[in-house]
Amino acid sequence: QVQLVESGGGLVQPGGSLRLSCAGSGIIFSFNAVGWYRQAPGKERELVATITSGGSIRYADSVKGRFTVSRDNAKNTVDLQMNSLKPEDTAVYYCYANMRILGRDYWGQGTQVTVSA
Repeated sequence: QVQLVESGGGLVQPGGSLRLSCAGSGIIFSFNAVGWYRQAPGKERELVATITSGGSIRYADSVKGRFTVSRDNAKNTVDLQMNSLKPEDTAVYYCYANMRILGRDYWGQGTQVTVSA
């Protein structure tokens, strides 16, 4: 059974930083694509950052230069370092993994990030 568990969300002031972490079980992150999506109120879920099994990284244009995604193969975790946060970054952030051998997507339960003064 695949489980993705996020941690690290919270309330931060504009310009501040947060680090999200996602721990996986039942799936090996280094063999599959993993990353982060987010969903703001009234909007569709959107890609934030992903890492493929080969290590290729993709960022949404809105977070380039501010967010950094990283994978720790030994711990089987994927982190999202978020700097220079803006109010428009407020959303529920979801950990994502695509198990290539099954062609199936998995999601964490989500963690709230609120950027407000």
